[in-house]
Amino acid sequence: MRRQRRSKGEEHISHDRWLVSYADFVTLLFAFFVVLYASSHVDKRKVSMLALSIQVAFQQLGVFDTSNSQIPLNDPEIVLFSKAQVVEDVGRTVDLSHFIAPVRGLHHAKSSAPPFDDFAAELRKALAPEIQQRIVDINLRREGLVVSLREVGFYESASANLRSSSKDAIDRLVGVLKTRAESLRIEGHTDNVPIHTSLFDSNWELSTARASEFVKILITRYQFPPTRLSAAGFAEFHPVASNQTAEGRASNRRVDIVILNPSIFGSSEPAQGAPLASTH
Repeated sequence: MRRQRRSKGEEHISHDRWLVSYADFVTLLFAFFVVLYASSHVDKRKVSMLALSIQVAFQQLGVFDTSNSQIPLNDPEIVLFSKAQVVEDVGRTVDLSHFIAPVRGLHHAKSSAPPFDDFAAELRKALAPEIQQRIVDINLRREGLVVSLREVGFYESASANLRSSSKDAIDRLVGVLKTRAESLRIEGHTDNVPIHTSLFDSNWELSTARASEFVKILITRYQFPPTRLSAAGFAEFHPVASNQTAEGRASNRRVDIVILNPSIFGSSEPAQGAPLASTH
């Protein structure tokens, strides 16, 4: 019988190649579990610092109440992540201000109240007659204490000049303001009734002129330092009442003296972003 010759191109087929893929899979699976094991153990000190930094950041925003939590620096113990936590008042500690700085301009509204409680009481006492006549209003906003001078008691219609009859009230107001060091922003506001006169072509111009004129009076008549002052005109776009009624429009025609919150703007510093003639 003739022996069959094996063709040149024919190769031996191995049925054990699956072992290579299986070995690769086992190796990757082993590496995966090693990584899981390593990541489940953390440095207690580092986790404490991270957790406390997040906590303090929220406290600066006024979300959480203040805590006396501190960071232990002399504990080298390794601990499971699920059990890691901030340890309070233990061992050597550091000042949190080295890790988290206060966030400027994002303080909770309640932080504005304490510096202005007594100040607001002084202003209400000094301006009691005008408050009773409902031509002055005093309110607290996040950015500071606001004294609103309504047009009906301080300005002629479509005029940027203060009435001579308002001088006594302005003197009393300034007498209180000069006892403090906070920066002041003077804001002009109008209602939504269009205006077009020889002096003012729009409510923008009227509101800005009133704010600028008030700043000029504080500087020239009462010797306020210019660096303490800024002015802004808002026209009809920041109403405090509805413009659908005559009473609401009367409330919106006003000049606001904003005593800026020092915890946000700093003391004796002009407000950032509030130029002499602003068009917000």
